[in-house]
Formats: sequence, structure tokens, C-alpha cells
Amino acid sequence: MVGEEGAFVLGWDEVLTEEELSVTLKVLCMSEEEFQEYKEQDGWEDDTDEEENSFLSNESLSRLKHPCKKLLCDSVLLTLQSYRSDLKADQDLLNNKEAFERLSRREQQALHVRYGQKRILHQLLELIQ
Repeated sequence: MVGEEGAFVLGWDEVLTEEELSVTLKVLCMSEEEFQEYKEQDGWEDDTDEEENSFLSNESLSRLKHPCKKLLCDSVLLTLQSYRSDLKADQDLLNNKEAFERLSRREQQALHVRYGQKRILHQLLELIQ
């Protein structure tokens, strides 16, 4: 369901791997009976539910059902815990010109990427809480 990378891709405005995330959340939030039916049907052939056919924009993420929000929230929190520093520490380092300039060019670029990733994850938390 998740694909080769084992990760979902989030952007500022929407989930870029929306189909994978949508199916994964649905399957993980199913009851055992629903999952058995899903397996027997080889997935959903024709979803007529409007919510299931819409892309996962930031607006639609905030309307997810509680079990899906909880699962997504727990996943985001685990991902944030995997970083060595928190968002504020990275922001402080970016704002400290002297400390930032002591970093190598590669470390500076990594800091920018890491900070952007954390901002997106924090934004997602705000949308689903």
C-alpha cells in the first residue's frame, strides 16, 4: 500500500501520495470484518463515496474521521521524534547568523530541508487535531 519507499509525501497544500495514504488509512482503520470483505473484493472497484474520490488537500485532511486522524497524528508524532532536534532548535539555529555560518554548506542545506519537513509535519498536526 505504501509503495517502495515506505513513506508518504506531504506538500504545503496537499498530500502528494494521496491514493496511498487514503487507502492505507482506510485499511488500517477497518474492522476485521470490513478487512475480510476488502480482501475478498480485491479492494474497492467503484467507490461512489464523494469523500473517497476527493484528493487529500489540507482542508479535507481536517475532515478525516477520528480513527484516521488519530492514526495520522500518532504517525506524525513518531516521525517528529525521530529527529535529533525539534522545530524551535532548528529555527533558533537558522536565526543565529554566527552559528549558521559555522556550519558547512551541506549542513546548512540539510538544516533548511529538515526545518521545512518539520514545519510541514507541524502544519499537518494542526490540521488534524
